[in-house]
Amino acid sequence: MSAAIALPKHQLFESPNSRSIEVFDWFITASTNPISNAADCDALQASLGFPLPEMTFGSNVLTLEHRASGWKYTFSTDAALRAVKNGELEEGDGGVKVGYADKWLESRTGPSSTLPMPKTVPTKPYDWTYTSTYPGHENRDVESWSEADPANPSHAIPMAELTRPDPILFYAEIPLFEDELHDNGSSNLLVRIRVMPTCIFILARFTLRVDGVLFRMRDTRLYHSFASQPPLVIRETSGWEAPYDRVKRQLPKRDDLTPLTDPGFIAKALTGLPSEVSQNEGANTRWRGLGSKTEIATLS
Repeated sequence: MSAAIALPKHQLFESPNSRSIEVFDWFITASTNPISNAADCDALQASLGFPLPEMTFGSNVLTLEHRASGWKYTFSTDAALRAVKNGELEEGDGGVKVGYADKWLESRTGPSSTLPMPKTVPTKPYDWTYTSTYPGHENRDVESWSEADPANPSHAIPMAELTRPDPILFYAEIPLFEDELHDNGSSNLLVRIRVMPTCIFILARFTLRVDGVLFRMRDTRLYHSFASQPPLVIRETSGWEAPYDRVKRQLPKRDDLTPLTDPGFIAKALTGLPSEVSQNEGANTRWRGLGSKTEIATLS
């Protein structure tokens, strides 16, 4: 802990399923609840129009409110799932076939088969991997974000500050959904928030593993320095993807596949690859979520 960092005046609030902090002009609430019950799942599924992930935390939400400006920003399960493609996958959606799809197709369309070759492999009419590029959302019809100036250091997230051992005033993990993809891998979206004496930092991470096919990750990072004048929020969105075997080659022990189920290992493996591989070429799905973008919102 850094003794040189003065703690700002703040107040914490707790209830059985939520925690909040009031600090400077901010009021932040993290609501964490059990997996949605059957009635709530039925209602949400009817609204979305496609089957829900196995573990859907429909009441989980993270809300930030800057009271001086009235600006609000939210991460919610409902909105995250609405960013999942509902319907036939198109160019840029990053559609994924499971590892045995080609063998399945060959067994039905090979030389010994009497079945005609279909134009496409039959797929579900939604993105069964629950890939979502959801970056959170504002309470305004017109978004506040504009492109960051790469030459302006105040428009970049200061990683050195985030790695300092400063006191943590508030911390929460908010899972939004998770699914094992019918035993073909894993898909999950988790939001984490830290409030420190000098700043707010949020990481929302979508992680996808499709066994034998690919790994995919989408990060949204939000950062605000309490010292910024006028108040400034930085949002960095980044997407990575790589073939399954490319990540598998980075295992510490070739015969131990356990790290492939660890989002931390997956993140380190994907971000450690050359960007032309993980953020441009990817796994040849042409997913539009690849690459990085930094934006700013000035609160006034």
